Amino acid sequence: MFTGIIEQQGVISALERGAEGGRLRVRAPQVAPQLAVAASIAVNGCCLTVVETTAEEFAADLSGETLRRTSFGELRAGVPVNLERPMTAGKEFGGHFVQGHVDGVGRVARIAPEGENWWLGVRLPEQLALYVAMKGSIALDGVSLTVAGYREGVVETAIIPYTYAHTNIGRMAPGDAVNVECDILAKYVERALEMHGRGTPTRLTIAELRGQGF
Repeated sequence: MFTGIIEQQGVISALERGAEGGRLRVRAPQVAPQLAVAASIAVNGCCLTVVETTAEEFAADLSGETLRRTSFGELRAGVPVNLERPMTAGKEFGGHFVQGHVDGVGRVARIAPEGENWWLGVRLPEQLALYVAMKGSIALDGVSLTVAGYREGVVETAIIPYTYAHTNIGRMAPGDAVNVECDILAKYVERALEMHGRGTPTRLTIAELRGQGF
């Protein structure tokens, strides 16, 4: 489990692809010495398992499914990536619940300055529209962000200068692939209502959800 608060940026040193998967190597001298084999780490919002580590970099294996469902298949050596280690007991919870399970790949529609801040617009896969709510949470390349608008398939978020400078958002350009993870709470609400519609007993009703602001 992660928070969507990026600790450091790393740089891809290699992305080796095979017939059924691959291996990602990330240069991250500030993070790598703190990792151990079998530890988890979120890379651009995707939870991966460390299989090798040195003082300068770490490596993680990618399944064919991971390459298909994330932006990793389009990445190359030299590209910066966002890094976050899992939550620990007592750690400040500054973002939202992020599992590191990517729901789909979006595309940067625009990134434009507004005073000292920036607007980031990402076009989402159509099937993820259900999980987008104004002022709700969404993780884009692992960054916990607040939905400021959603129109014609594009989710809009406001980016402060610190986030722009300390994550890969500062290097994004229109057309870039972005890993998207929607708020887990929305998924559980959808599942509960789905089971209710099938006749499975539940105390949740549409009226109760509306009364609570959903």
